[in-house]
Amino acid sequence: MNSASIAFRAPAARFLASSAGLLLLAACAGSTAGSGTTAASAPRAASRMAAPSPDPRVGLKAGLHDAGEAIWNMRMVSHVVSPAPFLGITNSDLAFSGTNVIQGNYNGFQIWDISNPSAPRIRVGKLCPASQSDVSVFGHLLFVSAEAPSARLDCGTEAPRDPVSRDRIRGLRIFDITDIDNPKYLTNVQTCRGSHTHTVLSDPKDTQNVYVYISGTSSVRPADELAGCVGDANDPNTALFRIEVIKVPLAHPEQAAIVSSPRIFSDAQSGTAMGLINTASHGQSPADTGAGGRGGRAGGGRGGFQITAAMLVPLTATSTKADSTRNTQVAALMPMALLTPTSTKADSATYNGKVAELAKLGVALPTFGGGGRAGGGNAPPRGALTQCHDITVYPGVGLAGGACAGMGLLLDIRDPAHPRRIAEVADSNFSFWHSATFSNDGSMVLFSDEWGGGGAAYCRAADPKEWGADAIFKIVNGKMIFQSYYKLPAPQSAQENCVAHNGSLIPVPGRTIMVQAWYQGGISVFEWSDPAHPTELAFFDRGPNDGSRLVGGGYWSVYWYNGHIVGSEMQRGLDIFELTPSAALSQNEIDAAKTVTFGHFNAQDQPKFVWPASFALARAYTDQLERGGGLSAAQVSAVRSSLMTAERASGSERRAALAAVASQVTSYVSASSDKARVQWLAGAARDLATATR
Repeated sequence: MNSASIAFRAPAARFLASSAGLLLLAACAGSTAGSGTTAASAPRAASRMAAPSPDPRVGLKAGLHDAGEAIWNMRMVSHVVSPAPFLGITNSDLAFSGTNVIQGNYNGFQIWDISNPSAPRIRVGKLCPASQSDVSVFGHLLFVSAEAPSARLDCGTEAPRDPVSRDRIRGLRIFDITDIDNPKYLTNVQTCRGSHTHTVLSDPKDTQNVYVYISGTSSVRPADELAGCVGDANDPNTALFRIEVIKVPLAHPEQAAIVSSPRIFSDAQSGTAMGLINTASHGQSPADTGAGGRGGRAGGGRGGFQITAAMLVPLTATSTKADSTRNTQVAALMPMALLTPTSTKADSATYNGKVAELAKLGVALPTFGGGGRAGGGNAPPRGALTQCHDITVYPGVGLAGGACAGMGLLLDIRDPAHPRRIAEVADSNFSFWHSATFSNDGSMVLFSDEWGGGGAAYCRAADPKEWGADAIFKIVNGKMIFQSYYKLPAPQSAQENCVAHNGSLIPVPGRTIMVQAWYQGGISVFEWSDPAHPTELAFFDRGPNDGSRLVGGGYWSVYWYNGHIVGSEMQRGLDIFELTPSAALSQNEIDAAKTVTFGHFNAQDQPKFVWPASFALARAYTDQLERGGGLSAAQVSAVRSSLMTAERASGSERRAALAAVASQVTSYVSASSDKARVQWLAGAARDLATATR
């Protein structure tokens, strides 16, 4: 254990702001050498790094702005508090443009200038309420999701109360941020189920347009509000069992429109119009023994109707008693399970009675006839996939990972307007497939499970490690093969909502390292280069928001962007961190990661990492070979000495010195236990020689 890298921090002066009316709204929530990492070439010694013991995350002091903190192998660069009217309202996802970070919020979005990461500056606070206000950017365009029936087309704060309203938006808002200090609301695209999340996809073959995949998780809105919206499962035009694809002409974004509604859940083998039924399995695991494993019923997936943020009114310091009363009424009326084809007429009548009362409160759900039939068609059977929560596209490999509530899907996206499902997998330990992340070479995919919808404590000591965790798969011949689970290793209290949530890869060359949010479980940085043995490398955590009861909060999203880790803290604001060197991660590896930069970044539009030629890259591979025993101590010393000599030289002398390094390293390949990494090191030296002027 590197004790110098552990810090126990008392509440800092930066936590001065107060917050009123907190309510958790369920988030549901150059060189190409070494661009891929396989288990065979993973740095073996990383997994032998000693973690802190006892774990400093256990037993931290509670408090919203004065909680105790624990940090390991990271450094907090800054923390800023959300300004009014966003303070105390749930912060959601993040997108990045230049030196700016856009932070979604249920009251709209905030734009922070992070050109000085130690002192972020608020540029814009756009009041435009919706849930979840998930955000993405592309060029001069900002996309914002809207799903709640309370969201207005005009960004007003007075929610439409009628079951059918022409003032309501459930879909995608598009802003022009050419003048980023003055976002201009361009247009919107309405969808039948709203936009819980969305994914921007740029096609290398089509530079004139971008595509946006819409994942709607709410009920189908009335056709009287948006023409063509059908909730009947057996109607060929049903809005269930599909996603929406919006085409956005970059020259005329105001012409954005739905161009296709791919039925990625369609089960061609059975011929059903309703879609895939969750019966698949990822394969054997000790946790899968027994009927359905320990993770709920067999087949996985929560199913049923759930209370979501889209059905509630955000409570703020200015909320009325009527707002609070409405939320209580919604919670009392929500039907918690879908009617099945065997439901009785009495079941349907009870269900429809609740739906009628909910409609008066502005919550629209489909109604069903006797025996669970709606308009002459069956309701979706339990286990049927009708939605995706989130889709991560990876254009660099032509694939997307669909985290689709009850299952994980693998999609072919080479035709962006017509994604096609090529594989699917289920897990009896998973409750709600939430998001996906690919390894840089596309040979692996990780899915997260938002067990409990993000509002419950599922990281307690007694909770199974398979619940609310990540599941890691190898992709072999277009199929997903289960490898292992990763879950935050530090037990959290019953007062902390904790489950796997949003994260992204960190561009450490030759390794698959990820940073991930765990709500009030904090931040975990872990490696899954060896997918069967994921290992934590760094963390940050605060104590519970409240020590006497569960008050929701914590990190919604944590992403790496151009050298820093940026976290959206749901109730506190925005946090920025940087990694510090440790036994498992050297300064050279961190420096090499910092050479990978982007002009914009959306985690759900995963970019391919390409490392420019640098001495940091060559030294990073050298450090990895030393750590994993791929080169002898004498060879490592010789390489480092030769690199130092080359760096001190310039021009033709440097080129010659680097060419000699490449030749020297190549001679080590045949005897090395890590031939691939030695070849990456030799390639890094050659690329650096070529880049030298």
